[in-house]
Amino acid sequence: MRLLLVEDEEDLAGALRLGLERAGYAVDVAGDAADAYERLAVHAYDLMLLDINLPDADGFTICRALRRGEVEVAGGPGLRLLMLTARGALKDRVRGLDEGADDYLVKPFALAELLARVRALLRRDTGATGSVLTVGELQLDAARHSASRTGTPLRLTPKEFGVLEYLMTRPGHVVPAEELLEHVWDENADPFTETVRVTVGTLRRKLGPRVDGGPLIETVVGRGYRLREDP
Repeated sequence: MRLLLVEDEEDLAGALRLGLERAGYAVDVAGDAADAYERLAVHAYDLMLLDINLPDADGFTICRALRRGEVEVAGGPGLRLLMLTARGALKDRVRGLDEGADDYLVKPFALAELLARVRALLRRDTGATGSVLTVGELQLDAARHSASRTGTPLRLTPKEFGVLEYLMTRPGHVVPAEELLEHVWDENADPFTETVRVTVGTLRRKLGPRVDGGPLIETVVGRGYRLREDP
């Protein structure tokens, strides 16, 4: 999943980005509201982590503008928003949620709690009730960053894990390569490379075939990839 972190404190932004990337997320960082607006208009983020105190605007204003449709958002109106701030007074927490934030986390916080809140927000659209996804014989635990098939652990790279997680939230649906690139890779990915095709290919080999011999991840020519369950 791809996240936008809006934080002007460079050291904190770097530490959070590292922690989130180690958990398997693709992360872009914006240092102010103007930068955030530019990125939101171009990339389809799954979730935005937003500091309230920014040099050119406050997080409340950004949140309100997003929820009123005053900001162009490439991913549509379903963007999840988690406020991260040192302002922990009750009135601030209430205001943030009333302005449209999906969650509000007060600094300082433990990385483990941040990751748990991110997972909770991201699974809202999947219908999942916990951190574990199950599709046929496949099982993926986002909290433990582990995946298995018929109980046998799968040794996946971070990008292979990200692709599998994204496909498992959309089983049976055709997912274009461009959509995978947008949600699993960050802004440094070259859209003209074969990175998605190569990653899907290695993931497909690690998953193994279905019981009928066909691939678990099908290539739908001209359209994208589809995760299938065993017949």
